[in-house]
Amino acid sequence: MSRKGLTQREISRKLGISRNTVSKYIENEGYPESNKGKVVRKSMLDPYMGNISAWLEEDMEYKATWIYDHLLPLGFCGSYEIVKRAVHDIKDERQQVAYMRFETEPGFQSQVDFGEFQIEDAAGTIRRIYLFSMILGYSRRIYAEFVERCDLPTFLDCHIRAFDYFGGVTEEILYDRMKNVYIRKIAGKDKFNDTLMGFALHYRFKPKVAPPYAAWVKGKIERPYHFIREGFWRGYGFICRETANTDLFNWFQLKDRRVHGTTHEVISERFDRERPHLQELPRRAFDTSWRIYRKVNKDCTVRFEGNSYVVPHTLVGANLVLRVKDRCMRIFADDRLIVTYEIPEGKGHLVQDPRFYEALKKDREMNKRKYGYGRSVKGRAKCTISPRKPIYEMDVEIRPIHIYDHVAVEVRV
Repeated sequence: MSRKGLTQREISRKLGISRNTVSKYIENEGYPESNKGKVVRKSMLDPYMGNISAWLEEDMEYKATWIYDHLLPLGFCGSYEIVKRAVHDIKDERQQVAYMRFETEPGFQSQVDFGEFQIEDAAGTIRRIYLFSMILGYSRRIYAEFVERCDLPTFLDCHIRAFDYFGGVTEEILYDRMKNVYIRKIAGKDKFNDTLMGFALHYRFKPKVAPPYAAWVKGKIERPYHFIREGFWRGYGFICRETANTDLFNWFQLKDRRVHGTTHEVISERFDRERPHLQELPRRAFDTSWRIYRKVNKDCTVRFEGNSYVVPHTLVGANLVLRVKDRCMRIFADDRLIVTYEIPEGKGHLVQDPRFYEALKKDREMNKRKYGYGRSVKGRAKCTISPRKPIYEMDVEIRPIHIYDHVAVEVRV
C-alpha cells in the first residue's frame, strides 16, 4: 500500500491497526526482528546423552526401551518419552542415507531375481511356487515366469527362455547373493558357481553380484515385484502353473504399452531402441542338466540315487559324467555319449542295455583274465585230496567212521 502511494494514516485506517505498527513494518521492509532472545531449557537427559550416543554407536539396533532400562541404574529420573524422542532424533540423523540414481546404456545391463508366492489349495494346504524375473535396465521390459523349484537347472532354463523372449543378451547381468550364483569372495574377487560361469561364457555376458544388504542397487528388479504382487497376483484365481504363466505373459504384453513412471516413455517403444544393442544368441543352447561324476564299478555299473546303470565293460574303473535332467540320464566318457537311460521310479533297479553284457560275454581277453591267466574256461578243475593225518601236531585221536556207527547203536539200546 505504501508503494502504491497511500499514507500511513490511510493504511492504518484500512487495516485497522495503529500508525506506529504501520511505520515499523515500512521502515524494516518486512517483519521486524523480535528482540526477545530464545530461552534454552536444560533437559534431564543432558548428562546421559554421552551414554546414549555410545550405545547407539555400538549398535543402532538398540531400542529406546533398552536404553531407558539401562539409564535408570545410572540415576536418570526422567520419563521414557524423553528417552524415546532423543533416541529417535539420533537414529534419524545417523541413518539418513542418500542414493545416486543411475541409468544404463541400451543393451548393457539386466537384473535377475527370484520371488516366493504362496498358494492355498481346496484342502487348505499351503504350498509355494517361485517367480523368476529378468528386467532390461534401459527399456524396463520384463520377462517373468512361475516355476516349481529354484534349483540351478531351473534357474538357467529360465535364463534361456528370457534370452529367447528378448531376442538377445545384455553385456552383464546383476544378481543377488543367491546360492545358485555366488559362492564367496576369494582374494578380493567374487567367486561364482562354476556352472554359472560356464553358462556366462557360452552366452558371453559378465555376471555381477550386488553388495550385501543393498537391495537399492537392484532397484530396477526389486520394484517390479511389488508391481506384480499388487497388479497381477492380488485377487488372482490360481488354477495351475501353466495357466498362471500364460495369464502373466498376456498381462505383461498389456503393461508394455504403458508409459513407465521413471523413464516417462512407452516401454515397448524404448525396447525397440534397445533391441539392436543386445548380443546375439549362440547357435546351440547351453546344457543345463545336472553334472554328476561317478566311477564305474567292477560289475559294469554306476550308481545314482539308489539305482544301478550298466555301461560297457571296457570302462570299468573309469570316471564318467552323468548328465541328469527331467528323469533322463545321459552318460558321457569325456565328450563321448555312451548311453541314454530313463530314470525309473523308486530305488533298487538295475537299468541296462543288453548289448553291454553281451559284449562282455564275447570278450575272450576279459574271460582269460577272470578265469586264470590263459587257462581255458572249460578246463578240468584240480582234484583235492583230504589228508590222512593232521597238518599240525594235535592231541587228537583219529578214528575210522564205523566206530561212531557202533557207538550210536549202543546208545539207542
